Parts: sequence; C-alpha cells; structure tokens
Amino acid sequence: MAAGLLAVLGGQGPVRGSVDPAGLAPSTHLSDTLVAQPESMPARVALGPGGRDVRLSGELTDGVAERLARLLDDHPGIERIHLTSEGGLVDEGAAIGALVVRHGLVTYVPDYCVSACTLAFVRGRERLVLEGARLGFHAPYETGPFGIEVAADSAPERAAYLAAGIEPAFVDAALTVRPDDLMIPDVARLVAARVATGVVDAYRFPDSTLDDRPDPDRARAVVLRDVPILASVEAKASEAVRAMTAWYLDGYANGRSEGEAVDGLRRMAARIVADALRRAEPAALVTLGRLTLRVIDRVAPDRTEACTAAGEGLGAVLTRSSLGEPDLAVARAALAQATFTDAVPDAPEMAAFAARDCAGLRRALTAALALSPREAAGALRPLLFPEPALAHATAQAE
Repeated sequence: MAAGLLAVLGGQGPVRGSVDPAGLAPSTHLSDTLVAQPESMPARVALGPGGRDVRLSGELTDGVAERLARLLDDHPGIERIHLTSEGGLVDEGAAIGALVVRHGLVTYVPDYCVSACTLAFVRGRERLVLEGARLGFHAPYETGPFGIEVAADSAPERAAYLAAGIEPAFVDAALTVRPDDLMIPDVARLVAARVATGVVDAYRFPDSTLDDRPDPDRARAVVLRDVPILASVEAKASEAVRAMTAWYLDGYANGRSEGEAVDGLRRMAARIVADALRRAEPAALVTLGRLTLRVIDRVAPDRTEACTAAGEGLGAVLTRSSLGEPDLAVARAALAQATFTDAVPDAPEMAAFAARDCAGLRRALTAALALSPREAAGALRPLLFPEPALAHATAQAE
C-alpha cells in the first residue's frame, strides 16, 4: 500500500493536528464513509455485542479518553478495543493508550488507524490488524495562527513507539514523514517491525463496519458497497434490499463477523439475481455466458474463487466483489430488462452445491456459446442456473 498525499485538517489554536484519510486507497470499509463525512466527527465510543469489546470510531477530540474510561469502568469484562480513527489530539491518543495498558486490552484495527490513533494501538497486550487494514504514521505538528503548520517535538511519540518495542528504524522513518503526508506500511511490514503482533481474517472478530454509525442508512450503504450489483436490484426490487439491510444490521448488533455478513449478503443477492435472470431472452443469456467464461479465464489469484463462483451459477458470479466495472455494466444492462418477484430473500444458508470441474465447465460454456443464440440459451441455462441438488450434473457438451 502506498502512502497518499493527504489533507491536514487545521484546528483552532495551537493544537496537534489530525489527518484526513480521504486520500487513502479505498478498502472494503473506508472510502464511502469519508466521502459522506467531509468534516471529522468526534469519536463514537460504544460497547460491542456481548460486552467483550469496545468500539472507538472517529476523531480523537478532547474528552474521548474520559468517555472511554467511564465505559471501561462500567464494563469490566471488556477484553478488546476496535480502533477506527483518522487521529486527532496526541494527548487523547496517549491517554487512550494508558487505558489500554491499565485494563490489559487487546487492540484491533479493522480498517484504518492514523496518526495519534497509533499511539493507542501500540499499547495493546496484543496488537492485531485485519488483512488489508492500514496504519498511518507521520511527524507531529502544531497549527498556529492563520493555519500555519510548525514542527512539533516528536520526542513523546518516539518514546511511546520505542517503549512498545517497535523497531527503531521504523520509528525513525515514521517520524520523518511530513505532516501533510502519511507512511502506510503493508501489514507484513507492520508485523516485521513489531508494530502489530498478528494479522486476522474477517471471520475472527465481530463486524466493525458500522462502528461509526450503526443505523439503517449506513447499513444500506455498506450492503450496496459490498455487493455492487444490488444497486440494480434495488431499482426494481427495493423491498429485497431493505430486507437484506435489516438482516445485516441485526447481525452487526448481535456480533456476526464481517466475513459471515458479506458471505450471507452475497448468497442472498445471488439467489435474487439468478431468479431474475433465469427467464432472460436468449441474446442476454449468451452475453451472460460470455461474461462467465471471461471470469473463469482470469489468471491467479482470482481464478480459484472465480471457478468456485461459476460452479455455483450466474448469481454467484455477478455478486463477487472483484467483478470489474465492464462486467458489472453488462450485468446491470441484463438486470434492467429482467423481471423480479416481490419475494423477500430467505436467510442466507449455504446451498449444498457439489463442486464442478472448472475445466469441464469451461469446455461446456465454450461449446454452448458456439451454437445459435436460441440453441445456446438452452445449453447455457443448466450451466448458469444449476439447482443445488443437481449441481454435479455439468453438461458434457464438448
């Protein structure tokens, strides 16, 4: 991950600055939140599901550490803090770090933790990051009259990082970065430099995607971001997307992991999309068959995932997160002509699809696409819309 040139948010008077992470490369969690919030909001501090973790999301403004202290005192069973912050006041970051030590907390970054936020993160008993999460470092600064930035003494930050056991060369590099820039190492470098003690996948902890604002509007935005094809579904079957949003929000409130949540959304979306496209005209089915063949032909690292999705059918192909914009445009055009039912999606249990041989499926698709459009449509339907109990019966068209 490369460091981007980021805007520094000025403060009133000589306060330590915070970094606006809007220029960070987008992840599965970040870009839409920051676009929707051009001004940093004071951190939200809330108890997580089950009372075992606390969520801190937003700018570290005056009083955030005090609010966190009250929550920790009221809930002695808290073991972990989820940090999602663009930074803020250094004193607040340091005070939060002291609370982390006092309560023996594990620190966890599910998305991004920038500037003063890192002072809290490095105090964790364990320091864990989600795959793809970003920590951003830069030299401290102060904002004086007229918004002029002046260098600040970095000794407190240096001492805090070194006391946490971070590699001295990493600390030197971090504190020489200009205040209007960020050093954003990849997670392997964070572990090697002892900034983080481990990397976890999206199934390890309860979802933190809605930590900033756990309400229906925010949940809907996340659902549409995680499964982009649902924007086309919503235009014609809005009740289905509302039901999926409610399912997602309920799962967040009850501690479902992000991995489980995204998997469930995609399974529900796949069923809706497949049901709508099953009755498509022959020309549309040929176009979608070609799309599926393109997906299968992609090179590693996507090929295994692509083959698995293609084996489950067209719905699974079109709800993949890595489907490119040209293919999404093809899918949107097909859905614009599709007929949707009024049915609300069922709970997203895993369908019992038997594995289909990728090479055999590719040969079958190629053979079907060589036929006339009407004949091709007949050959493509069982390939694009396999029934779970019949998924093993891959057509043997050669």
